[in-house]
Amino acid sequence: MVRNLLLVDDQRDILRLLRATLDTLKNADIKIFEAQSGEEALLESSRHKIDMLVTDYKLPGMSGVELMHKVRARHPEVKVIFITGMTDRKMREEMLNTGAYSIFDKPIPIADFLDSVERGLGFVQTIFPPEHSVPGKTEETHTRLSDLLANFRQDFNADAVFLLNERGLINARTGALHDPSMEVSLIATLMALHNTSLKVARHNHQESIESYHVFSGGDHDLLFIPVTPLYALLVAGKGLAHEDQILETVRGLVSLRGQVERALTSMGVTGELKTKAAQVSSPTVPLPKKHTDQLAKATPAPEMEALLKNASGGQEKKKSNTDDFWDEAAQDLGRKSVNPEVISLEEAKKMGLISGEK
Repeated sequence: MVRNLLLVDDQRDILRLLRATLDTLKNADIKIFEAQSGEEALLESSRHKIDMLVTDYKLPGMSGVELMHKVRARHPEVKVIFITGMTDRKMREEMLNTGAYSIFDKPIPIADFLDSVERGLGFVQTIFPPEHSVPGKTEETHTRLSDLLANFRQDFNADAVFLLNERGLINARTGALHDPSMEVSLIATLMALHNTSLKVARHNHQESIESYHVFSGGDHDLLFIPVTPLYALLVAGKGLAHEDQILETVRGLVSLRGQVERALTSMGVTGELKTKAAQVSSPTVPLPKKHTDQLAKATPAPEMEALLKNASGGQEKKKSNTDDFWDEAAQDLGRKSVNPEVISLEEAKKMGLISGEK
């Protein structure tokens, strides 16, 4: 089904950038319209059904929030993404309180922006990679996973629960973050943390992954724990990490982890993926064989043979015994005085200072 998206910004360069970015999706089902003012945007919204409005907060003539209300009067189901160069928190809260789907600060994080557009328009990726899909079983497992996450969210009054994989994709989810515009960046950072935890576990010779990451005091309390080397759970909500609640939350999360792991195992993806992960993490590379016996038997080239012969001839002139060498050196040194102003008897004879007779 075709989805209509309306881009609104008074800067032509920004419109071109957003249009070029959306073109990278190569989705023929997304039809894009452009406007440089609120008035032009209203005209476009009167001509076409608008499924998503992407607008700058500050526009000439009217604000992006005013434009949103006017477009919603005609298209109540429209999803709205705000783009702003203002960092004022109150202004951001104002946009969120209007029910905006996402808010992006300039410069726009492209990956997060594209993800919000795809999700807002209903273009969802496959839950599991095709190679692990089993007809009839994938849908059943996904339904079970979604139910598990939804039940946990309800029991603990969480805002959102996600099942993530090692590629940073969301395999199952329920609820939403307070500000979903940074979802992609947050998940990518957490999965990097997950990979670091795996390395620490290997260095610590752990048979299982036991790591818990808690972030409190922001828009949400975030709790992040691994399920397997390839999957992790993220829970977001208010008060989940409070000192009176944290232990109960962790116990519930550990229980959820066990249920999710059993659901993945029943699908047949966990064991196979673990094997692949082990192969990737610790590849076995055979060492090259050293053919020393062949080198010893090899016949040197004529030029090399001549050099070796000359070298061996010169060696015959040298002392074969290291003891003889050091004895001779000691005798030579003994003939010399350690006082530079005194000469030896032999030197005096050579200089004619004394007679050679005793």
